[in-house]
Amino acid sequence: MAAIKAKAAVGKKAPDFALPAMGGREVRLSDYIGHKVVIFFYPKDMTPACTQQSCDFRDAYAEFGKQNTVVIGISNDPAERHEKFAAKYELPFELLADTEHKVCELYGVWQLKKLYGREYMGLVRSTFLIDEKGKLVREWRNLRVKGHAEEVLAAVSAQ
Repeated sequence: MAAIKAKAAVGKKAPDFALPAMGGREVRLSDYIGHKVVIFFYPKDMTPACTQQSCDFRDAYAEFGKQNTVVIGISNDPAERHEKFAAKYELPFELLADTEHKVCELYGVWQLKKLYGREYMGLVRSTFLIDEKGKLVREWRNLRVKGHAEEVLAAVSAQ
């Protein structure tokens, strides 16, 4: 199994997509032209690191808003699970369901992973910053959760 080559590249227009959101809606990246967009890909709702990451973005959400920035989380979990996750942790941003990992493949975050000697395809924790015109301006791949939301906020503020 080889990782799918990403179509997303810094300096280029971010690949548009449409994914199911909570409440039965569909969200498109292109809906947010005119705003900066932070997309964070995370492996699974309700797991310790993913919960911490989501709560860190929640805690910084008002500051992102002051910077005309929309925050979106994407994982392979279904929208119904996202609804429970968002309600339990009072997450104020969209969580999108990429159950077939098509958007993960577009952004190059669906990759070969190893755990205890076992290889499998999975989502690699990554974040992308897209400017108001839809251009991908920054990426963080295979990141550590601690301090990450603050680092992304600093990058947004510098734009």
